[in-house]
Amino acid sequence: MGTFYVKGRIEHMVRRGKSVDLPQMLVDTGSEHTWVPAKLLEKIGVKREKKDLSFQMANGQLITRNIGFAIVRCGEHFTIDEVVFAEDGDLPLFGARSLEGMNLAVDSR
Repeated sequence: MGTFYVKGRIEHMVRRGKSVDLPQMLVDTGSEHTWVPAKLLEKIGVKREKKDLSFQMANGQLITRNIGFAIVRCGEHFTIDEVVFAEDGDLPLFGARSLEGMNLAVDSR
């Protein structure tokens, strides 16, 4: 199976006019969460709600990140979800929970 990217938008769950566009998010069904650069989440006022959670990366490395709540959009589809505050070097990812929340699936063909 190949890799592909989508355009996304992250929106504050209460102040709906506050949003940021992500022109390129890697769709990663192996990642439970959607990862968004921390600077962008802070820009629209998303708060760190769950702190210092451990994540195991594909290479086996354990890292710690924070999570907040936001509306995740892709085209006409949207859902409210937990989003990871991605740090420098982390890829913006469109995770499996966001896909499921939008009732979308990846076609492996």
